[in-house]
Amino acid sequence: MNAPAEDRHWHHELRDALLCAGLLVALLCLIDTAAGLISPPRALLWTALGALLLAVLVPPRVRAGEGWLEQRGLCGTKRVHTDLLVSVRWLDGVSQRLLLRDTYGVRIELDPHVLTRNPELWARVDADARTSVERGLLRCGATALRQLSRRIDSETAHVLFRISGLR
Repeated sequence: MNAPAEDRHWHHELRDALLCAGLLVALLCLIDTAAGLISPPRALLWTALGALLLAVLVPPRVRAGEGWLEQRGLCGTKRVHTDLLVSVRWLDGVSQRLLLRDTYGVRIELDPHVLTRNPELWARVDADARTSVERGLLRCGATALRQLSRRIDSETAHVLFRISGLR
């Protein structure tokens, strides 16, 4: 059995979130110190504000194995059975999201960039989604999967051309 595929960029995004939150706390405390207003309650308030920013910025951790996709975030862990998908939809808004739902009713909203940046994750999800199509379970979403597949193929081609110097 193969090891689960993970989002290779998650650690970098976590580091960036920690850096942003830490810088905010440091700057706020520095400004308070320069103004002569720093006190333990104010420092605690700025630390709480930094923790809130960290909670907002930390991305969910995504992993995929044979037949499943898992998303671990602040509100817990969700696991959708990718070989039992019944729908895949695009959700438009401030940022585009991909909504996956399986036969058990479990839903995961996923940033499609996680799949485009991680070919191993996409390969697992794509193979299992094809299984759902073959079983006749995927009633809504074949078009969304094709669009995502084209996007990933296009971005992969651009990366290969850039690396090889062909542009």
